[in-house]
Amino acid sequence: MPFKDLREFIANLEKEGEALRIEDEIDWNLEAGAMIRRSNEAGLPALFFQNVKGYPEGYRLFGEALSNHRRIAIAMDMAPDTHVKQLIEEYSKRKKLPIKPVLVSDGACKENIQIGDEVDLFKFPVPMVHEGDGGRFIGTWHLTICKDSNSDWVNWGMYRHMVHNRNTLGAQARPHTHAIKIGQGWMEKGKPMEIAIVIGVEPISTFCAAAPIPYGVSEVDIAGGIRGEPVQLIKCETVDLEVPATAEIVIEGELRLGETMKEGPFGEYIGYMGSRREALPVIHVKAVTHRNNPILSMGSEGYPVTSTHITHSVTNPAECLEILRTFGIPVTGACEFTEAATMLMVVAIKAGRARADDVAHAIWASRLGPATPWVIVVEDDVDPFDMGQVLHALASKCHPWRGIVRLEHARGQALIPWLSRHEQKYLLGSRAYFDCTWPPDWDPEDVPKRCSFDSIYPVEVQQKALDILRKYSY
Repeated sequence: MPFKDLREFIANLEKEGEALRIEDEIDWNLEAGAMIRRSNEAGLPALFFQNVKGYPEGYRLFGEALSNHRRIAIAMDMAPDTHVKQLIEEYSKRKKLPIKPVLVSDGACKENIQIGDEVDLFKFPVPMVHEGDGGRFIGTWHLTICKDSNSDWVNWGMYRHMVHNRNTLGAQARPHTHAIKIGQGWMEKGKPMEIAIVIGVEPISTFCAAAPIPYGVSEVDIAGGIRGEPVQLIKCETVDLEVPATAEIVIEGELRLGETMKEGPFGEYIGYMGSRREALPVIHVKAVTHRNNPILSMGSEGYPVTSTHITHSVTNPAECLEILRTFGIPVTGACEFTEAATMLMVVAIKAGRARADDVAHAIWASRLGPATPWVIVVEDDVDPFDMGQVLHALASKCHPWRGIVRLEHARGQALIPWLSRHEQKYLLGSRAYFDCTWPPDWDPEDVPKRCSFDSIYPVEVQQKALDILRKYSY
């Protein structure tokens, strides 16, 4: 059964050894971020801080809800040790069966309501996540909700939100994002864009908010499909938007494009302090609602692995498979290694049935393109989820001259660290793919035969070897 709220999910994570309550007093200023960062890098459970310095009892922090594949599987109501390949295929299947949300009249997120001058964002234990951040960020694992000015389409995204003062936030949204495109529609009508920031929701909602869902498709419908049950929504107090009824914290406000304040930098999922101090849009907060004893969910972005990397390692390959299959490319698997911080996609295709250039250009022409500058194409005798096999194919099958194909001018992504400041500002990038397939014009006798257990021995010899080894518990 799908989880009704974050609390139920945390309880299940604790049962599976995937969450750990910390009773010691923890400072919101760097200490919480440091501990969560260490838990990410060491593969420890998600940390649930019960005692935050300077805040009342019951005001808690929960970090990195989905920072390994076990937690994704649990969130999807699957066996915790489900392989990532199965998670990708299951996500892709459920994504095609969206379920509309349902509207309810009452929800836990309304247990406390502050409007106008009552609003104070510092009432919550907003963390200073990294040393060098430009401020305290309240939105690091959440939903950012806005509605199209000309239709009923509602967009759920995930944009960083820095607190400027008690009732003003930043929005780290850039010109190509869905939120800014929607905001431009409201600006043309001479109206502010209403916005809701929702913190602490059941896991699939944030999972879908971070996914590459196409423009015009409502993430809440996809979330319903992934959950197998509709998301329950409730109307906001001061804006014409609906939010998950069991959310921990809801921030309601307005954004006017053209009005900016300096914010940042912030340690990013790319593994570096990926954004500089710059003028970004401002959100004026009109109301805040929250549960009793609210939980502020957060991420500690940076060097892999984080919830961002793990989420994208499921949703991005699923998107890749869908794109390639649409083009009729016989793809057998796609993997985004978390260590590459979403910038590299490995694709396996049926030997002799497709070309590496078709694969790379199909990916680059899609919405995955700007954030996926590196593509490795292997054949179906290579498991794209096995980094050792991929590295062997790269070293033994990719010709250093003709096998590495570069595209000098391409749309970039502002957080890619090897781009210059000028390139990041104007979204100018470059791309390359590695062709780790045997040339189609080679004589079959000239193609080297891989010397491995599953390719050099007859099937019956393999099976007997496996049977004997199993007798010895291997």
